[in-house]
Amino acid sequence: MVSLTELSSTLGPHLASVSGRRLTQRQLTGVHVSELEDPTPYLEGGELLLTTGMPLGGTAAATAEYVARLRNKGIPALGIGLGPWLEQVPEYLLSACSEAGIDLLTVPDGVPFQNVSRAFWGLSVKSSQAGLMGSLGTQTSLAQAAMRPDATSAVVRGLAQALGGWAAYLPAGPDTAVCWPESAEAYLPQLRAETIRLNRTGTHTAATFEIHGQAVVEYSIVATGRIQGFLAVGPGRTLTAADRQVILTVCTLLALKAKQREVVAGATSALGSAVAKLVLHGHTEAARILAEDLGLQDLPRRVRVLALSVRPGDDAEMLIRAAGSLSPDAGLPALPQQLASCLLRHEEEAALYLVLPEETAPQEQDSPDGGVPENHPRLAGALSEPVSLGEVAGVMPALRRALRQAPAGSLAGTGGPHNQQAREWIDTLARYRRADLVGTVAEYLRHRGHWENASRSLGVHRNSLRHRIGIAGSLLGVDLDDPDVFAPLWLELRHYERAADGS
Repeated sequence: MVSLTELSSTLGPHLASVSGRRLTQRQLTGVHVSELEDPTPYLEGGELLLTTGMPLGGTAAATAEYVARLRNKGIPALGIGLGPWLEQVPEYLLSACSEAGIDLLTVPDGVPFQNVSRAFWGLSVKSSQAGLMGSLGTQTSLAQAAMRPDATSAVVRGLAQALGGWAAYLPAGPDTAVCWPESAEAYLPQLRAETIRLNRTGTHTAATFEIHGQAVVEYSIVATGRIQGFLAVGPGRTLTAADRQVILTVCTLLALKAKQREVVAGATSALGSAVAKLVLHGHTEAARILAEDLGLQDLPRRVRVLALSVRPGDDAEMLIRAAGSLSPDAGLPALPQQLASCLLRHEEEAALYLVLPEETAPQEQDSPDGGVPENHPRLAGALSEPVSLGEVAGVMPALRRALRQAPAGSLAGTGGPHNQQAREWIDTLARYRRADLVGTVAEYLRHRGHWENASRSLGVHRNSLRHRIGIAGSLLGVDLDDPDVFAPLWLELRHYERAADGS
């Protein structure tokens, strides 16, 4: 975790407490940028919220309501970017934050918010690495050996040579087994069958069995409370106390290696989740900047979003493996084999979302033991239409609705009976001749109801935009801010625009 004081010290004058007030030793869960009047639906609590001051409303009353919403959401700190909107921090904002127990900081004019985000994630990665090395303690020298690129192969080969027999390491996940000598590969099918049995029983000790009349000893490799894999040895002779010590040393090395991989995977997963969350909530440019700064994969231009139902206690990796067994609705593509390697995944509101490249070729998805995808009795899924990265937020309401309505065992699409209604709405708007209501509503929805941005994009006054949206709502007899209205309408408007452009 990264504390607010640590982040402020790192950035110095680029993130300073207002009036030099002493900051609290609070731990931050992230850095979020928002200009919404109510950003709390997109916050989890614990974040440093950055804003230019646009949503404060310019009055003490509006500011007090804004700060109260942040306090109720558990936001510990607010950063104000000084510039065109606010040249200095208003006294009523300082007073409201003081009463709410929220630390107030400033970002000077000209300092990008991305500098704050980059500093936070840099400190977060260093914190994870420091935690890993601290937990290893006196095993530092062994950890260094286990962190070598060929560490697993090296220790397996060394063990086999020390025992004068063969050895094999079978990871519990989808990674490839390692064995020495190569002739031991013939034992892998029987070893996999035995490891599956041991994994199901949760055995955390050693087991002995026979393969072709030869005694085999198998040890579970445990790290962070879970079985990470199994070490199998065929010594070809009775094990001595010295042999057992060598085996225990190898088990330690493999456990350290597994723990290192889990820490790295956890950090990578957290970073990928942060990027995915930004994409899902419409902050595309921030997602691109964060992905680039963290060295993650280039974000695809067009994507589909896969949503999987999640219940308390469900394991995300298990759900992803089971997704291949879902029966897709007519017209939906098969899910790609690369689901497990997707870094852009984020879990919220009882759903796991994966942002997948549109061009990913559908393939048959196998489970780690080489069989068919495993089933999950309660799992349901929904897959969005292909959209550009900047349009993802617009399809999320329809995707959530499709997931709620999808029966267990099925993969639903975002199309449905609402689409016909949406087409009729567009026809009604197109028949209106005094103004371009189709274009007006499209820009309004594209900017998610933000009057200033939509009016600027259209080149009209905000009051003119309000008037047109009022006419559109009256003609259609609906509320354009209702998710059940704007989600299918937005999707059909995108099809309408592409058809109009001839694309």
